[in-house]
Amino acid sequence: MSLLLKKEGIFTSLQDLGRFGRRRFGVPPGGAMDRAAARIANLLVGNDESDAVLELHYPGPEIVFEAECIFTLAGADFDGHIDGSPAVNWRTHIGRESSVLRFTQKHSGNRCYLAVRGGFPHRSDALSDRRTNRLPAGHRLPCLPVPLHAPPPAVGIVSNSILPAYSRFPTVRVVAGAEFSLLKEDNNALESAAFMLSRNSDRMGFRLEGPALRMAGNGEMISSPVDFGTIQLLPDGQLIALMADHQTTGGYPRLGHIIKADLPLAGQLGPGDGIGFKIVEIDEAERACAQMERDINWLKTGLRFAYSPTGSKQ
Repeated sequence: MSLLLKKEGIFTSLQDLGRFGRRRFGVPPGGAMDRAAARIANLLVGNDESDAVLELHYPGPEIVFEAECIFTLAGADFDGHIDGSPAVNWRTHIGRESSVLRFTQKHSGNRCYLAVRGGFPHRSDALSDRRTNRLPAGHRLPCLPVPLHAPPPAVGIVSNSILPAYSRFPTVRVVAGAEFSLLKEDNNALESAAFMLSRNSDRMGFRLEGPALRMAGNGEMISSPVDFGTIQLLPDGQLIALMADHQTTGGYPRLGHIIKADLPLAGQLGPGDGIGFKIVEIDEAERACAQMERDINWLKTGLRFAYSPTGSKQ
């Protein structure tokens, strides 16, 4: 079974949760910009949460199902329609043979995730460099076979309590970085300012426009490790928030790191959207991360019960 990209989207790519264990060679993890949405999408169709998904931007692609399959959409709401009928986010749908999936309007967010029952071949296994490859019109995406006797996925909508609180101007929590104390301004400078994503933003990093911040001294430092969500101060006083395709090290001062639980909020932003920061301690970051994992584990448990022959099907 395969999907055909009949019409190319603005930037459609195959993503999973990233490559790990290769940073010492200078290879960044990459992966989905909104990993929470990618994980939930896979769970809804009965896949492993680390399976590959399609990451879509608006205007989205036009996708033809070349055989019947079960799919779900998660993350940004691009008003998906399958053969003219709404394909609501965060629930499963059936794509019949020759059915066409279209996206008609962007309601919220900037990255939508499409998961299919059985999954796609893993991007991380196929690629070893840092490039995110755009899928062109006419490209066929093979889908992995569903294991024999695999239970059908549950039908239902995910509770809002589990979903990220997306916004066009979120305030994300940040743990202070190694060079945070070197800010010339008082330590409230990062929290008191509002920033906007510039058009010079991509999967490698978001350039932020706002009041210029300055470091004590010349700000030069030895290249040091960075991660998804690291906030660096550029020589012109502006900030860059590193995203999924970030490099493994950087020579700019690290003012902070967006906590893991809030990365989905940042990962759904686009040019013109705003962002604010709130400095928190590591223990709060750990609690928020633990809560996010508990929520996803509750979802896994609920879906596992729904799949069980003894469980009541939703």
